[in-house]
Amino acid sequence: MRGHTALHLGTLDDLRLSVAGHQGATVLSLVADVLGGRGHGVPRPWRRMVLEAVPATAGQVLRPLFDPGYSVIPDCVTPTASMPRGDIATQCAQLGDLSANVLLAELEREFGGALPAQWRPVVDRPARWIRAYTQIIQAVWQAFRPVWDRAGPLLERESERVGSAVVRGCADTVLSGLSSRFRLTGDRLLLPDPQNDTYSLDGRRLVLVPVVSGPGTSLFALDRSDLVWIGYPLPGLGRLWEGGPDPRPDPRTDVLTLVVGDIRARILRAAGAPATMGGVAARVGCSPANLTHHCARLEQSGLIVRRREGQHVRLRRTARGDALVDLLT
Repeated sequence: MRGHTALHLGTLDDLRLSVAGHQGATVLSLVADVLGGRGHGVPRPWRRMVLEAVPATAGQVLRPLFDPGYSVIPDCVTPTASMPRGDIATQCAQLGDLSANVLLAELEREFGGALPAQWRPVVDRPARWIRAYTQIIQAVWQAFRPVWDRAGPLLERESERVGSAVVRGCADTVLSGLSSRFRLTGDRLLLPDPQNDTYSLDGRRLVLVPVVSGPGTSLFALDRSDLVWIGYPLPGLGRLWEGGPDPRPDPRTDVLTLVVGDIRARILRAAGAPATMGGVAARVGCSPANLTHHCARLEQSGLIVRRREGQHVRLRRTARGDALVDLLT
């Protein structure tokens, strides 16, 4: 880890830990990666989705927020201002009512008389910049909302996972497994950051924010008086990419395929959400009889369950099946 900021957590057993599925953190990660040049690992289909939704000038509008020389997002315009509650629709409504004077006052407090060059166009025409910025946030969210909705079961599962770990006194297991970019060392959580700062939790609540973006997601705010929040990749993100415009994984190199076989790997991926046997057979490309054979073996292994509903038989992955796909994808 080249540069990092250290968050001193104190006694892990005393942590006040919670989870928040916050839409604004996901939008911030998307625009930071796709339009701001920050490497969060957003997959190609989602990058295209964002780029097609925003005007060609979006990168220029957002440049002050993500400039490598001096990056800062004023609190009055950040999509995560309402953390841990709130949604993008409410945030955009508040942005629409934001006074230019409020933005200018916050920039003055941040920079004083040493305003970086990339912020000068904003200061010259703050109302126009606020409108353009709000339109970008709205456009990204409207385009990405279907993906967020599909992520609902994964977000619920993550909340249950973290809650269960906290009840069992396993906060260290949760924190050490948030991301390959984070590192838990004793009571310190090291977060990638060229600023190399040091903060202490000091009894504040620690809010974990699973982000529906890319596997390299790293977001955090450590200076609030009431809480600290950390954004990390939502476990199981790969499931949301399945069925997109990108081709199916190469069976010669796909680890899940190498472990369970091509057809069973495709069945497991197709069963990420409840589906009918007929629908899965069509998606997987095998006969109903062949599908029934493979599903029986997967069910015996505890990876899927089947249930008859009227004239249809529906199947879905179990928690064990989810864990296997997460591990091998």
